[in-house]
Amino acid sequence: MAASVKIYNSNPIHSWAVEDRPREKMSIKGRNALSDAELIAILLGTGTKDENALDIAKNILFSAENNLNALGELTLKDLQRIKGIGEAKAIVIAAAMELGRRRMNCEAVDRPQIKASSDAFRIIAPILSDLGHEEFWILVLNRANRVLGKVKISSGGLCATVVDTKKLFQRALEFERVNGIILCHNHPSGNLQASQDDINLTRKIVEAALVLDLRIFDHIIVAGTGYVSFVDKGFL
Repeated sequence: MAASVKIYNSNPIHSWAVEDRPREKMSIKGRNALSDAELIAILLGTGTKDENALDIAKNILFSAENNLNALGELTLKDLQRIKGIGEAKAIVIAAAMELGRRRMNCEAVDRPQIKASSDAFRIIAPILSDLGHEEFWILVLNRANRVLGKVKISSGGLCATVVDTKKLFQRALEFERVNGIILCHNHPSGNLQASQDDINLTRKIVEAALVLDLRIFDHIIVAGTGYVSFVDKGFL
């Protein structure tokens, strides 16, 4: 049975240095930098007049013998016996534990690995091959060259689309483990030749990527059922 044991009594979290607050710490350093108690504190959101959210989170863990599996076994009534935990907070914690349990039963996400330009083409071709207008996409890769995501950057007309490089990198950096990018766009005309504008844009993006310590692995132009790779052509 869960027991309520008061083990901390510190200042309100809003009085702490920004980088020490659980939410801000996650934003700055990433989720792996947080302790179990800090993660639970984020779920709680607020504390009470006597204890802040982190204090209550530590009490919750203490009640579960500092074991997340034991915490997952606590009922809503068990959780509500802990000082500072009402029904709403108990439900939030129980829901988080249930999501964790279900995650363990899910298959891992299939992240295809890019070993050659043909791999990139197979991934992006279903999106770009049959379009009657130009679109610009990126494939975001991790250090193992596995695809973290496919992101549309812009959509244009028959002959061109405007690419905002700031938006491109902003979207790429939304992925925590991003290491590099493959640029992709289509030529509705069926022309498999890279234009000078295509080359100039690629060079601009490559130069900007260096500042961010990101790699531009390739630029794939899709035209119908065919494609051209800047790496294969020696442009990169």
